[in-house]
Amino acid sequence: QVQLVESGGGLVQAGGSLRLSCAAPGRTFSIYTMGWFRQAPGKEREFVAAINWSGGRLNYAEYAKDRFTISRDNAKNTVYVQMNSLKPEDTAVYYCARHSSPFTDGVGAALFGSWGQGTQVTVSS
Repeated sequence: QVQLVESGGGLVQAGGSLRLSCAAPGRTFSIYTMGWFRQAPGKEREFVAAINWSGGRLNYAEYAKDRFTISRDNAKNTVYVQMNSLKPEDTAVYYCARHSSPFTDGVGAALFGSWGQGTQVTVSS
């Protein structure tokens, strides 16, 4: 496992935007698929978005497709998710995660072996 550190969460009004960042240590960042998940109070953790090692394949949850954009900067060992048009139902703790194996795709949570501590996103109505 590697230590992932999320940042960028906070309180925002409905309709606003936030950009979350996740920094990963080491020189192997560029060979792993990275993802974002979220967990709202009383609910199970759910998939938000994923980006493969090269950035050439993106996957989004249906609710995120038109509002969220995942990206990565392999030179900075960082993955981002830009979240626009935020809604109160987007309120959750957002987690960054890294695939367990290099050069593999897939969005199931079980495929991700390293997780960050999470960053709180709160959207007020």
